[in-house]
Amino acid sequence: MGGLSVLGPGLPGWAASEPVLAGLAPWTQAEAVAPPPAILAATERRRAGTTVRFALAAAMEATEGEDRAALETVFASANGDGTVIGGMMAAMHDPNGMISPTQFHNSVHNAPAGYWHIAAGSTAPSLSVGGHDGAFAAGLLAAMTSVASGGGPILLCAYDTPMPPPFDAVRRTDFPFATAMVLHPDAAGARASLELAFRPGAAPRAEAPGLDALAEGNAAARAIPLLRAIAGRRAETLRLPYLPDAHLELRVAPC
Repeated sequence: MGGLSVLGPGLPGWAASEPVLAGLAPWTQAEAVAPPPAILAATERRRAGTTVRFALAAAMEATEGEDRAALETVFASANGDGTVIGGMMAAMHDPNGMISPTQFHNSVHNAPAGYWHIAAGSTAPSLSVGGHDGAFAAGLLAAMTSVASGGGPILLCAYDTPMPPPFDAVRRTDFPFATAMVLHPDAAGARASLELAFRPGAAPRAEAPGLDALAEGNAAARAIPLLRAIAGRRAETLRLPYLPDAHLELRVAPC
């Protein structure tokens, strides 16, 4: 595993967040803000909504020093862009409502991946996955499968932002969160090595307060136990939620 990033409440990027994730500095709740993605041209930056901004901010930090155009990608999100979809549905219920072309192209699940590949000048393969609360695990499984089957380095980016009314009543997402990592097939220069196995049975739910509790408020934040193990350079066996009756067992070892 190479580059890493995180952007969430009290986690403003990997460099500032690593000691917090490692337990060497206290975590303080703070609003998560994504800057306009510098990788996009000015026109695309104006069209990019909050969800795209969080995804691309995480992807940019994780790929510093990488040949971005050569990277395969997996983008994982439980919700997609709920704000855009909500706006479109409201327009369809309004007799005078109109759906703009920008709203339409931002509504598709692979919009963040599309923005990324256009900006990076990449024609490498890309996969966008959902998976409800198991979206991060689904993305990690897809990315690690690609690497293990002989693929080159691959960027995994997981992200979700809060849903607008009335969706928020049935789909809890308390705050925006995004994380990204570059997975390499060899261990040279890696921060950690990962081994993944598919296991029956639901994963245990997080019950710890504070930072670990963020995993209950955003599906992408289910990555926090992995990020904490990597930051703390600890060997751990993690159980990531995936399906109602199955989970992923992830063995993390520092390099």
